[in-house]
Amino acid sequence: MSAVLSPASVSPSATVDADAAPQGLVIRPVAGSAGPLGAEVLGLDLSRPLGREDFARIHRAHLDHHVLVFRDQRITPQQHVDFSRRFGPLQIHVLKNFQLAGHPEILIVSNIKDAAGQPIGLGDAGHYWHSDLSYKDKPSLGSLLHAQELPGEGGDTLFADQHAAYDALPEALKERIAPLRAEHSYLAKYEELRARSPWRPKLTQAQIAEVAPSIHPVVRTHPETGRKALFVSEHFTTRIVGLPEDESQALLAELFAASVRPEFTYRHQWQPHDLVFWDNRSVTHLAAGTPDSERRKLYRTTIEGDLPF
Repeated sequence: MSAVLSPASVSPSATVDADAAPQGLVIRPVAGSAGPLGAEVLGLDLSRPLGREDFARIHRAHLDHHVLVFRDQRITPQQHVDFSRRFGPLQIHVLKNFQLAGHPEILIVSNIKDAAGQPIGLGDAGHYWHSDLSYKDKPSLGSLLHAQELPGEGGDTLFADQHAAYDALPEALKERIAPLRAEHSYLAKYEELRARSPWRPKLTQAQIAEVAPSIHPVVRTHPETGRKALFVSEHFTTRIVGLPEDESQALLAELFAASVRPEFTYRHQWQPHDLVFWDNRSVTHLAAGTPDSERRKLYRTTIEGDLPF
């Protein structure tokens, strides 16, 4: 495993308040998780200045556990954006009509409609397993989702460890996919989702151009830890480059199934004011769904990552 980057080198924007006293945070694995996947961060208030020591512990825990759950974070949208930006530049989602007013970095994830019957956010986000913005040339490093209004039932989010999924593959399959590359497209299932939900608007030509497909390795190497992970998903991965269509689809189906085996997953049951920060280089995720009668609203930021290799 390669050396981990120091927190100061995560991004030029990743400044910390070096003089802030440690808050006494506690990091512990979540109950019911598979292996190292998922950890709670307790005793931390992100509305207060965050010192270098605490930031270093958070950064290390994020690499070790891939999904961090910051409990009871009563923070403003600007504090959400500021904390996210410490890990790198933020990416703006193509559905700009669902931006939070005054905070274009925040995508509203919600099934709520306004008084005129219009959706206030993207209500079917996460319907298929995926890694956020994998269709970009520089896919997301990570996403931070902050609970604003939670349903009385449903609304869970599932995460699948793609390092563990890769490690469990037969050696022959690892050798087969090692040199392969795959196409990722935001449009792969867009029209299918739009046809059955009121949330997704018809894309303009400018928006379509903004989400042109990208080609990435089927197996990517984490730029900070050096670990290998599967980097395909049923939502955005459309084909294996250079393979006949039938062979490509058969191989993708095999990899999709291998990537989300129950022993590699953690199911997050949201609590009020949870802020969940996951590593899109290490996990895929899925929204378990919310009954139509229940209201759900969360705010999401996404951090730009690196060119996968």
